[in-house]
Amino acid sequence: MERIGIYGGTFNPPHAGHIQAAKQAVTALKLDKLVIVPTSIAPHKAIPEHSPTPRQRLEMLRIAAADCPKAEVSDIELNRGGISYTFQTVSELKERCPDAELILLMGSDMFLCFDQWKQTDDIMRNVELGVFYRGSKGEKTAVAESKAKLEQRGAKICLVENDIVDISSTQLRRMLAFHCAGPFLSPGVAAYIREHGLYDVNAQWKNLPMGELEQVVLNPNRVAHVLGCRDTAVALAKRWGADVIDAARAGILHDITKALDGPLQLTVCAEYGKILGEFSRKYPRTLHALTGSMVAERIFGENEAVVSAIRSHTTGKADMNLLETIIYVADYMEPNRSFPGVEELRELAFSDLTAALKLGLEMTLEHLKEQGNEVSPES
Repeated sequence: MERIGIYGGTFNPPHAGHIQAAKQAVTALKLDKLVIVPTSIAPHKAIPEHSPTPRQRLEMLRIAAADCPKAEVSDIELNRGGISYTFQTVSELKERCPDAELILLMGSDMFLCFDQWKQTDDIMRNVELGVFYRGSKGEKTAVAESKAKLEQRGAKICLVENDIVDISSTQLRRMLAFHCAGPFLSPGVAAYIREHGLYDVNAQWKNLPMGELEQVVLNPNRVAHVLGCRDTAVALAKRWGADVIDAARAGILHDITKALDGPLQLTVCAEYGKILGEFSRKYPRTLHALTGSMVAERIFGENEAVVSAIRSHTTGKADMNLLETIIYVADYMEPNRSFPGVEELRELAFSDLTAALKLGLEMTLEHLKEQGNEVSPES
């Protein structure tokens, strides 16, 4: 009996993680064919604004899948249109291949919420579930519990431990805008994105007016903090005679790469040719100040004062100038921060900025000591 895998997703864009998972599926599940199906409209999440058209996602996926033996890309859901429900796709493929054994592939995140899908009994009746997971203790336990519950309902489930490239499409789209996504895309997909100007890869963001800068960079998950830092930086700049515009721009951009995880921070540094010391390689999550400063300079064209202030806003450094001090303190005490001593810091910042900087550094060092963490050499 022919074994056919079904691999669905938005693929926005298709990246190395998708293709690596596809290859592993073919091998681990002994598939004769793998059908990769881009969604029309995903039922569980909205496709971000300014995304490629469905047909562009389809074309990119065909380019990417050319590197995966036994894979073919289907436009079944795009042709159907509307919200893409898996039970409909499974039913249609079962009609086309009535004698085949179908295996529906999914990651552990989708598997753990599978009981929330539409018509799961119909899906389980027509396919085996092929579940990829990374093997961490917590994930393994959760997957095993869900597997047991679904098997009681008659599901056939195969678990495949894997080491797929761990990057979300959200993070990859941001890496594309920073011109750092090369390691995660096939050359053909990267060329297609450049040719069609997708994901802001050809955007001209240098020297944007403040209002446009805010629209481009604000991350919905960090709006309150970033705007709080900007407003506090502006207030401190007015109090101490620093350049207000530089303070505002540094405040808006200071966490531009904060959403990237440790490995992606290292990727940005590598793509920009930055050689790192031992501490930074050991604690890559601390790199967002460095990577943010490089993005501010290369992508947004910010001046040296703004770039330097972003660069030192987490660790500080020796002989900090006025703007660097303002951004460090503003980030530490903006209105959304809540911790013992923050009110004292806020009062001190408007009467003795240097003393506020010293207090902030002392509080940071004490916190790191309590957590058993190392201190950056720059601090």
